[in-house]
Amino acid sequence: MSNNALPEIFETFADARKKGFLAMKAEKDKGRNVVGTFCTYTPKELIYAANAVSVSLCSTSDETIPEAEKYLPKNLCPLIKSSYGFAITDKCPYMYFSDLIVGETTCDGKKKMYELLGEVKDTHVMQLPHTKNYYSFELWKNELNILIKKLEEKFNVKITEEKLRDAIKLFNEERTLMKEFFSLAKLVPSPVKGTELHDVMSSSSFKFDKKEFFEEIKKAIADTKAKYERGETPFTEDTPRILITGCPTGGVVNKVIKQIEEIGGSVVCIENCSGTKNHEMLVDENKDPIEAIAERYLNIPCSIMVNNDGRMERIKRYIDEYKVDGVIDVTLTACHTYAIETEKVRRTVEGCGKSYLAIETNYSNSDAPQIRTRLEAFVEML
Repeated sequence: MSNNALPEIFETFADARKKGFLAMKAEKDKGRNVVGTFCTYTPKELIYAANAVSVSLCSTSDETIPEAEKYLPKNLCPLIKSSYGFAITDKCPYMYFSDLIVGETTCDGKKKMYELLGEVKDTHVMQLPHTKNYYSFELWKNELNILIKKLEEKFNVKITEEKLRDAIKLFNEERTLMKEFFSLAKLVPSPVKGTELHDVMSSSSFKFDKKEFFEEIKKAIADTKAKYERGETPFTEDTPRILITGCPTGGVVNKVIKQIEEIGGSVVCIENCSGTKNHEMLVDENKDPIEAIAERYLNIPCSIMVNNDGRMERIKRYIDEYKVDGVIDVTLTACHTYAIETEKVRRTVEGCGKSYLAIETNYSNSDAPQIRTRLEAFVEML
C-alpha cells in the first residue's frame, strides 16, 4: 500500500533554516559564540570544544546574486555568489550573528571570495591540502592547531583534550544517527522521500541543541519504521531508485529532487558533501584527538582532491547497497572540479551497468522546465 502522508516529525526538519534564527538568537543571548562555516572540511569538533556553535553560511537562493555580481564575476558558482551576496546585503541573520567565519582553500572561487568577505567579517582561512600523503597530513594537523589558537584567542577560552574528546563523541553520535536514518532508504520500496532525506540532511547545521536534535532523528527513524511495517510507503517496489551525486543540492532541491518525485522516481541516496558520505565517516575516539580529527576530515572525498578515487568507490558501494537503478550527477555552473569529474563518474556508473545523467544548473528557475523534460525521459528509461 502506498501512502504519501508526511510523518509529522519531518515538519521539524523542513524549515530548520528559517526557524533556526530564533534558536541562534537564544544561543547568543546565553553568551555562546557563533562560528559561520561554508564547507564540510571545517572541523566542527574544534568549534564546539571552544564552547561555540557552528552554522552553515552557504546560501541557497538567487535573491542576492545581482548584488554579489557587482563585485564578483557573473560566470562564478551560484553558491559563492549567493553566500557573498547575503553577507554584503546583511540579509542573512546567521552571517549577522557570526563572531568568526572559518573557510578553507577548497575551490579557487571560494578562497578568493574569502578575501573580500574578510573586509566584512573576521574571516579565518585554513590551508587545505588537495592531496593525501604524509606531508599533507602534517600540514593539515598544523592548520588544526592554528585554528585552535585562533579560537582560543578570539573567544578567550582554553581548548583542552577533554573538551575535544567530548566534542568528538557528540558529533560521532550525530553521524551515527544520521547514517541510520539515511540507511532506511535501502529498504525496497523506500519508506522516505528524497526531499525528506534532504530536509534532515540540511537541518543538522541549524539545530543548535544537539541532544534535542538527536531525539528528533530517533523519532523520525522510529516513525518511519512503524509506517513501513504497516505497509505505508510513498513508493512501490517498481519505483525507479535514483542516487544523486555532485555539488551541494540546497539551491536546486526543488528543480531536481522534488521534480524526480513528481514524475515517479525515488531518490534513495544523496552522495554529496553534506549527504551520506559525510555522515558515515567517524572520528577515531581511540587516537590522539588532533590526529584523529585531521585524519577524518582529510579523507572527505571531495572533487577538489587529487586523486579522488574514494568518491568513485563510494558511488559503486551505494549503487549496490541502495539498489540504485540510475545516477544523476548535479553540477552547479562554473564548478570546474565537479564538472571535470563527471567523466569519471559516468564511467564508474556505466561500469556498474546503471544509467547516468549529468545536469548542469544554477539557482535560477528558468531552466526548471527543461530539466523536468530530461528527468522525465531518464526516469521513463529506467
